[in-house]
Amino acid sequence: MLNSSLNTSNKPRLRWACRRGMLELDVILGPFVEHEYDGLNVAEQQVFERLLESDDPDLFAWFMGHQRSVLPEFQAMVDFILERNQIRNQR
Repeated sequence: MLNSSLNTSNKPRLRWACRRGMLELDVILGPFVEHEYDGLNVAEQQVFERLLESDDPDLFAWFMGHQRSVLPEFQAMVDFILERNQIRNQR
């Protein structure tokens, strides 16, 4: 598990954890961690960090809308990430 007390001095480590084996995930997770992660509260940051421990095929299925996570907190974070990225891309 990633250190749940990550702060901006550990952000490079978090950025590295967002680099996945699939380009589709990289373009979703990378911008989110750059622009939105610092604005999350501690509980949300912990959910995000736990989400990053998921396997790439699961993350891909959730972010592409092919499946929903059985963990409500993961699905809520996936939905939030997609929403924030969409809003940011519309600017």
